[in-house]
Amino acid sequence: MFGRAVLIALAGLATFVSGAWGALALWYQLPGGNLGRIAGCAIWVLLVLGLAAMAIVRKSWMPMGVYAVTYAVLLLWWASILPSNHRVWAGDVARTLTGTVHGNEVTLQNVRNFTWRTDDDYDAHWETRQYNLDHLATADAVLSYWGSKAIAHAMISFGFDDGSHVVFSVEIRKKRGDQFSSVGGFFRQFETILVGADERDIIRVRTNVRGEDDYLYPLRMDKPTMRALFLSYMQAANTLAAKPSFYNTLTSNCTTIVYRMVRKIDPNLHWGMGLLLTGYLPEYLHKIGAVDTSVSVEKLRQRGRITDRALKTTDAENFSKAIRVGLY
Repeated sequence: MFGRAVLIALAGLATFVSGAWGALALWYQLPGGNLGRIAGCAIWVLLVLGLAAMAIVRKSWMPMGVYAVTYAVLLLWWASILPSNHRVWAGDVARTLTGTVHGNEVTLQNVRNFTWRTDDDYDAHWETRQYNLDHLATADAVLSYWGSKAIAHAMISFGFDDGSHVVFSVEIRKKRGDQFSSVGGFFRQFETILVGADERDIIRVRTNVRGEDDYLYPLRMDKPTMRALFLSYMQAANTLAAKPSFYNTLTSNCTTIVYRMVRKIDPNLHWGMGLLLTGYLPEYLHKIGAVDTSVSVEKLRQRGRITDRALKTTDAENFSKAIRVGLY
């Protein structure tokens, strides 16, 4: 009797969880606009509730068998939803970054260098840039906060000895008119894009246009590792350009992809909470010795805050130099 009760409870829990997942999957992926999504979700919820009620009233497992078949059909439909690089994209993610290597020379195509006035008002500039890896000098982690202390967007900025910088940022690739949704990020609402951009674009738009709070942390990294990480970013960009992938809020985001790239360079790198709750990435970097460990994390954070310096910059100013005053 007890075993039957446990089995019924587990079946009920599985039905509730899978039913809720199915409703969300339909909401984020059904075509037909809001009306189509509402109708699809309503039909699904009524079906799940009806079969569950029938199973309880008739004390029969047959309705659950019908539900299992229906859910399998839903999963087949879900598996048919494939990522694409051919949609009507938002302007800031309209082009994909690619790169080629010839000896020590790297050529990056579609480096973004926009001049932003508002999120919707900007001058679009896509550039082809050449970099000599022999002159690669620095790698900095950049964190941008917009709300919770636990969540930040993470980027890596590579600096060269001529003062130039290029930032790599794993982001959602929004379609034109889309709004970001962390829940939608679990349900194939967005593809992933790897943006390569000038600091004056990708950092300044966050601090000076979107009102985000940004921090820069110089990474302790030897030149071979720095070079390998730069090339890993370029290879990841080429892969996404050739084979699109869905963004996932938990498993394929701005830090987990970087972690997987670094693990290829250093297989001993361990997982940490800072890779999931990106706002605490400085604590993780401090713990593994990737940043200056001669000072506390709090001191590191105070020293690394670049928001105020960014807000004081002008369009004509050397942005990268200005935000690093007093940082080293």
